[in-house]
Amino acid sequence: MTETPATRNNPEATTETEATATGHAVIQSYLRLLDSSPGVYRMLNAKSEVLYVGKARNLRARVSNYARPTGHSQRIARMISETASMMFLTTRTETEALLLEQNLIKQLKPRYNVLLRDDKSFPNILISRTHAFPQIKKHRGRRSEKGSYFGPFASAAAVNRTLNQLQRVFLLRNCTDTMFESRTRPCLLYQIKRCCAPCVGMVGKEEYEGLIADAEAFLKGKTTTIQASLAAEMQAASDAMEFERAAALRDRIKALTQVQSAQGINPRTVPEADVIAVHAEGGQACVQVFFIRGHQSWGNHDFYPRTGAGAEEGEILEAFLAQFYEHKPPPRLILLSHEIEDRDLTHELLSARAGRNVELAVPQRGEKAELVENAARNARESLARKLAESASQTRLLKGLAEAFDLPAPPKRIEVYDNSHIQGTNAVGGMIVAGPEGFVKSQYRKFKIKGTEITPGDDFGMMKEVLTRRFTRLLKEDPDRQGGSWPDLLLIDGGAGQVSAVAGIMQEMGVEDIPMVGVAKGIDRDAGKEEFHRPGQRPFALRHNDPVLYFIQRLRDEAHSFAIGTHRAARAKSMSANPLDDVPGIGAARKRALLAHFGSAKAVSRAGLSDLQAVEGISDKVAQTIYDFFHHG
Repeated sequence: MTETPATRNNPEATTETEATATGHAVIQSYLRLLDSSPGVYRMLNAKSEVLYVGKARNLRARVSNYARPTGHSQRIARMISETASMMFLTTRTETEALLLEQNLIKQLKPRYNVLLRDDKSFPNILISRTHAFPQIKKHRGRRSEKGSYFGPFASAAAVNRTLNQLQRVFLLRNCTDTMFESRTRPCLLYQIKRCCAPCVGMVGKEEYEGLIADAEAFLKGKTTTIQASLAAEMQAASDAMEFERAAALRDRIKALTQVQSAQGINPRTVPEADVIAVHAEGGQACVQVFFIRGHQSWGNHDFYPRTGAGAEEGEILEAFLAQFYEHKPPPRLILLSHEIEDRDLTHELLSARAGRNVELAVPQRGEKAELVENAARNARESLARKLAESASQTRLLKGLAEAFDLPAPPKRIEVYDNSHIQGTNAVGGMIVAGPEGFVKSQYRKFKIKGTEITPGDDFGMMKEVLTRRFTRLLKEDPDRQGGSWPDLLLIDGGAGQVSAVAGIMQEMGVEDIPMVGVAKGIDRDAGKEEFHRPGQRPFALRHNDPVLYFIQRLRDEAHSFAIGTHRAARAKSMSANPLDDVPGIGAARKRALLAHFGSAKAVSRAGLSDLQAVEGISDKVAQTIYDFFHHG
């Protein structure tokens, strides 16, 4: 990568007139500094804010297009009119330029670029190979564990549905290795015919491997072969008068038939593909992605990328592909609704990431075209719903501003709540809402750490949560330019909580953020809420006011989030076993220790000689256990 002289804004290349001017004439002045190298360019406004990041096979040719005074779309013309300076980075290859462009877009988030805002990871099914009897389970994140991965699935619900089908048909275990080792009799899943109970020897390793092979074949779409094999096994068992085994095979064939009948919409000629369609309207866009693996539809997911002030469908798709597959393995075939400009470059990038050829196609006829049309229809319908919801949300935010005398409709509302049981496992929760509804990626949970807080002290807990929240904001975004500062705080509570929060905000020097306490009114009935603001009398909204319902939804969402966080913390603390943290103690040694001493607490109090007396515990391991519980 090479930085050009234009990047450094040298005094010889930039006069005072050029520094204040904007438009195509400014862009024209950079042409003499450029050659035909591939690279990345940045367009900046008069405040040196990055407006746009782009890549080019030939920097001089691409920039010369922007230097023309006419022939641009409304979006590009507006961007050119705001451009006051440019920066350039040359690269060795076009692919390197594409990678650099995507990194800069994610880092800088320019206004005129297409940006994928919901870059979530998708769940997979993993058949783990770390145990003699492989476990089947849901997996999300990096594929670092040894085993066979199948996915991605569009949602956790799609994974759970498929896992349930696999258990019904192939009777695979889903318990953890620790639970597997500790079983002495079959669990409930065996009783309801969802597991073959390898943990207690109901099946041997060879037979279980056969079930695993059948499950992998099913996930690859080879259901017909599996059904024929099961039918042959059932007939052989019947001929050998093994009627119990024949009945079990019959039940598995029946379950497989039910699964196949439920998958009647699956494609016949497309074994593996992602179907991606985009629909743009009113400056917004929806991208629908359908996942097809093993001739089976594994669900769909919709995305609403920022369109860069109204980009065309092809540009949206091209940017989406580069960003969507940054940390996801692309399939062998990607079906698109619109042609993209640099298809060969995108093909080269995705193939390099996959380590094999990735085909990009815009089908015009046949089953593939029908799949794309189905995705496009879903994109149109999803965007229509999104636009309707956005209009409704805009009206609600405007009504909220009027009800609480805010200077403008809030773009970011933060709602806080606490949850605990008599002070134990205390947590705080923060949810975020704005023009597009709940922003779940911005939700935050706070484990209450203050040792001086009296159990059950809601004021103390709220003080800790807000202090931690705004200390971080003041450190990371002191100028309030990052969009992470709230326009309104909603607190679950009345005058006391609002007064306490106001004091906290005053101490931190952030007194300009409006805050409202939402207190349950007479008889604590929903609909009779009272609203408290610092230094003002409480008031209520009329019973059927849509703004009241909106505030109730915000409060209930914060309450549910805080309770869910608290329950997770409580469940973790209840199931925690001190022996789990002792190095070198696996399931077998833990069983031996618990059988000898009766409880983990008794193990922690045991002397070194007592630990050495346990069968299977060597002197070295006994010393490790003793040192763990007796620091110093």
